[in-house]
Amino acid sequence: MSGLPIRLQQVADQIPTGASVLDVGCSDGRLLAWLRDMRQVDGRGIEIDAERVAAAVARGLSVVQGDATHDLAAFPGGSVDYAVLSETLQAMEAPHKVLAELVRIGRRAVVAFPNFGFWRVRAHLALHGRMPVTRSLPVSWYESENIHFCTIADFKALATEMGLTIEREAYLSGDQRVSSWPNLRADHALFVLSK
Repeated sequence: MSGLPIRLQQVADQIPTGASVLDVGCSDGRLLAWLRDMRQVDGRGIEIDAERVAAAVARGLSVVQGDATHDLAAFPGGSVDYAVLSETLQAMEAPHKVLAELVRIGRRAVVAFPNFGFWRVRAHLALHGRMPVTRSLPVSWYESENIHFCTIADFKALATEMGLTIEREAYLSGDQRVSSWPNLRADHALFVLSK
């Protein structure tokens, strides 16, 4: 067992041994620490929350405090093999701008996010008329850091509009992989992108 939750393991599985990584919105550095220890990755992180930055630095990681929407422009283009944005896209002030920065900084971008097209989310809205509390988003709408909800179909359309190549995609419902009808059946999505 890897010690990572399946959603983070799914991201980690996209990163080869020895790669260089920038983890955007890296939280407490759990993913970066695993990649460093298990894949000998040269990793860096950026995180907006000072307490999470301190926790990541305490793990021996190179993490700076910053706001991805505004601070990614300071990173040189093509400076890492993989730019990672895991469970953070929906919290970005300008997701399309952050996505453009990811594919500029990294040769590839790994993006993972909760799918708001998931059938349980749709059913809850239809039956109750209120935003659901789900496994992916375990707090009420007013407690959430999320400001841009999207579906898998929305994300694919944005990638196409931006001229990005989707190299790989993977979907989960809970801890199970989903292969058919992901926009309806998956509560979580992962994409590997390039220019």
